[in-house]
Amino acid sequence: MYTALTIAGSDSSGGAGIQADIKTMTANRVYAMSAITALTAQNTTGVTDIMEVTPKFLAEQLDSIFTDIYPDAIKTGMVSSSELIETIAEKLTEYHAKNIVVDPVMVATSGARLISEDAISVLKSKLLPLATVITPNIPEAEVLSEMEIKSEADMEKAAELICEKFDCAVLLKGGHQLNDANDLLFQKGKAPVWFHGKRIDNSNTHGTGCTLSSAIASNLAKGRDLETSVKYAKNYISGALAAMLDLGKGSGPMNHAFAVKGEYEG
Repeated sequence: MYTALTIAGSDSSGGAGIQADIKTMTANRVYAMSAITALTAQNTTGVTDIMEVTPKFLAEQLDSIFTDIYPDAIKTGMVSSSELIETIAEKLTEYHAKNIVVDPVMVATSGARLISEDAISVLKSKLLPLATVITPNIPEAEVLSEMEIKSEADMEKAAELICEKFDCAVLLKGGHQLNDANDLLFQKGKAPVWFHGKRIDNSNTHGTGCTLSSAIASNLAKGRDLETSVKYAKNYISGALAAMLDLGKGSGPMNHAFAVKGEYEG
């Protein structure tokens, strides 16, 4: 069985973070492992508290994983402190990690900054250059490319700048103010590839970013190339949204297990 590791925070309501990652990896038929960066008290209406782990404890988790069940792919999610980002970068380098998908959670779709400028600086200098692919939304891509993105042509230019700057592939997620769910994959030396998402009328989108990056990592773990991995991941997230799960009082989770069939489903 192929293996994948998520390095991210815990979502107590189960729709995002490591819970979404583990569900996604399992549904995509890879063995999921986790190194937790923070505990959160949250539900579909918001986050009420966060408790970070120490850099030492995060390092211990990563040592335990890499020295026993070596992951075929790694996904990183929200990491809010520069010390934790440095720890992750050091351990991924030490263990020669491969197939690294970085979801650079820095800016909410509302435009609000989620991590400090210091942490963003360390993310740029230490972690992004290790990535196989990064998956920024438009506000995050504006930070990384240092340009405004107002059109699909801007998306292509920004993705090219980010790719050159950090020497990694970029999956720039559309949606938000630009288009429906059309994402752009930019790889060095290759023509840009657009993935046109299916418009699904479902307001329950909690954890979509976590789910997409985890699905990409799962497919990379199975040996698929990046473009194919993104295609499979986009199809998976469309199915999870189309299942129309409706839980909670706010923006609820998707049904990560929509395609899980068998004797235990009833």
